[in-house]
Amino acid sequence: MEDVGTLSGPGNLRRKIVSVAAGESHTLALTGDGRVHSWGRGAFGRLGTGSEADELFPVPIKFNSAEKSDSERVKFVGIAAGAYHSVALAVCGENSLVPRLLELFGLGSPGSLTDGSEMKSKTPLKIKSVKARGMMSLAIDNLGGLWMWGNIPESSSPDKGEFSLVSNFTPVPVWDFHGRDLVCYSWGNNAHGQLGLGDTEIRFRPEVVKTFNHVSLWEVYEVACGAFHTALLTHKKGPSETLESICWTFGQGDNEQLGHGTTQSISLPEPVKDLPEHRFLVSVDCGLFHTSVVSSAGEGWSWGMEKGLGLCPDARFTGTDAGDAASPLLHGSKFREPVQVACGAAHTVLVTDDGYKLWSWGRGRSGVLGNGKTEDCYTPSTVLWPPLTEDFKELELGNTSREKKIESKDPEEVIEMEKKLSMATEETKFLRSKLSTMERYASLLHGSIFAKPFEEHDIPVSLQNSGIFSIAKEWESMLESADRNELVRLELFYRNMLAGVKHKIMKRRIQEIIKECLPPPATGS
Repeated sequence: MEDVGTLSGPGNLRRKIVSVAAGESHTLALTGDGRVHSWGRGAFGRLGTGSEADELFPVPIKFNSAEKSDSERVKFVGIAAGAYHSVALAVCGENSLVPRLLELFGLGSPGSLTDGSEMKSKTPLKIKSVKARGMMSLAIDNLGGLWMWGNIPESSSPDKGEFSLVSNFTPVPVWDFHGRDLVCYSWGNNAHGQLGLGDTEIRFRPEVVKTFNHVSLWEVYEVACGAFHTALLTHKKGPSETLESICWTFGQGDNEQLGHGTTQSISLPEPVKDLPEHRFLVSVDCGLFHTSVVSSAGEGWSWGMEKGLGLCPDARFTGTDAGDAASPLLHGSKFREPVQVACGAAHTVLVTDDGYKLWSWGRGRSGVLGNGKTEDCYTPSTVLWPPLTEDFKELELGNTSREKKIESKDPEEVIEMEKKLSMATEETKFLRSKLSTMERYASLLHGSIFAKPFEEHDIPVSLQNSGIFSIAKEWESMLESADRNELVRLELFYRNMLAGVKHKIMKRRIQEIIKECLPPPATGS
């Protein structure tokens, strides 16, 4: 893949990722020029490729095959992934977003009305943001109104006393928000205290989380929901000398997904105390039973269910050593210029290098990690980005002159050209797959020795410059530059390795002695 430095810049918005979303077993990526890519499991059409086939690499979604020029192409500004579906928000005209479903129903925004009695609004609605989780979708309009559709909580009378979901095929408004202060609301199922309201009672309508109400010292700027737990990021209200934030979690703790060092469930928000102080956390997300967060300094942490492959343990953890992580685990060395972290059911995706590089780890079935494999990965591995199609041809033939040139060619020449292109694409796909395997092997080996994933800057300088590699010289140079902790770790690693070799030699020698002492087996007459 190309060096990240050569990809950045205004001319490469097609390759810059501005947002990612992770579903149950699929992943979406939105680029700076408004294109959407998908990969992973294709069942139920969640990838938008026109089939239910799985995709092991990122592939572009073609929303309008009849588009001819870049100016006519549908451009997107938002994406969201539910368990088995995807949502994309498109731009239409001059900076206006299309609320197609809402326009059809002629509903007013719940944010512009005091109650549900008045259903008409003179202000045209424009969707500003979309979200999805499970089998539910949500949208916020330009007036601050919230809309929901899919399997949504039933707004029943509290007398019923039971939580249930009802299917809505069209967006319905939520009317229960009051005031203009930035506060945190929660509602729905609360069996594990995941609403953060101090109890486990169901809420049929939105209720303010008191820890983050209008008089709280903390302001919430990001919220994430798992299966039965919640995580959110806050910073102090008002001016501050330091740019720092806090991660809070609450709800079910059975799989240690709260990061508090126990399996206890809690019904009120508590800070994750094992995260370092004086850090600004840029993004947080929850899988079914794990949580991941990343700081502006490039540090990434995960905690929760390891057996669900939702986090990134040390590569040496196998068999009986494997287990859940009760406290945040740091992902080795720092990531460069992190943008966003997104968690699927049991996989995690991280955008770094200001949007030009993708990492993934966790459960790999159906190709959801985007590295060309379907195997689970315990350490961060690079997603094959940009897509293979970027290396050989335009995603869409937006250039009319180029299209005319192709049409003017002899059909046999076109077929031959397409055949060569297909062969080149398949060969590159194979080579990248091999490269991914080699990168993963190098990362595992490097991680077992140095406790951090293998990155480009770890390649010896002599090998980068001349292609000649002197093991003795590089080993001496590495020892010279290593600090005390690294030297202690190296000593422990090689001591364990030497002990293992000695044990194996001793075992084989004992087997040889026994074989020499035992009489040969009797042969039949």
